[in-house]
Amino acid sequence: MTDITTLWNAEQSVGDWVEASGDLHEGSDLDTAILISLFTDRLARVDDDFEGDNRRGWWGDVDQEYPIGSRLWLLRRQKLTVATANKAESYVMEALKWLIDDGIVASVTPVTQIVYPNRLNLVITYQKPGQSAVTKRYFWVWESK
Repeated sequence: MTDITTLWNAEQSVGDWVEASGDLHEGSDLDTAILISLFTDRLARVDDDFEGDNRRGWWGDVDQEYPIGSRLWLLRRQKLTVATANKAESYVMEALKWLIDDGIVASVTPVTQIVYPNRLNLVITYQKPGQSAVTKRYFWVWESK
């Protein structure tokens, strides 16, 4: 059995389910896993810079080797700089590392693209073992200070 497919809506910068033949569309498990890994809020580390006392995250991650999600949410209020773009790439690698460790993909390469004044694009290229590389693009509106 496959998972329910989550599709990325670039205009609204959200992932959503799609109805197909009176049911939810299934398949695209890897694409769905990548979306959940990137755009679910991972628990902030104690040394991360975040506002207030809400470190987000999910209670089910307690004592897990790989917490779900990414720390991309920490960048929302950062200025759009090369350093911020580099940090986003680092957070993406952290969020997708489990795919390599579990042997689902052989490699993952995230590349950010700054689109001034207010957007950071993310291009991810991954390769399943023995297959051709696949490239996915994600766009979101940047919230600058």
